[in-house]
Amino acid sequence: MSVPVGQLSDPTVRAFVAALNANDRAAFQAALTPDATMSDDGSDRDLAEWTEREVFSSGGHMDVEKESDGGLSLIANYRNDTWGEMRTAWRFDVQDGKVSRFETGQA
Repeated sequence: MSVPVGQLSDPTVRAFVAALNANDRAAFQAALTPDATMSDDGSDRDLAEWTEREVFSSGGHMDVEKESDGGLSLIANYRNDTWGEMRTAWRFDVQDGKVSRFETGQA
């Protein structure tokens, strides 16, 4: 059973997931700090390049299964047109109401 995006505890993470699922580049960028960073499976990636490839050009979508750590950690089924669906873990660092870093990888 998934957690509806509107019920995610942390408002910043909620905005991030909603923007990702809506494929809304402007809202996604607005949810991030200007110097935001990220990693995928333990390796730092170029955030703009990664999100273009894994989210926007491939129809990325998160179905959140559960959250912890006040909403800053998620387990989600993530799918896109490139890789299909996989169970993923997401961890967010939030600063001044924006995501300053996120880490994702297979769960």
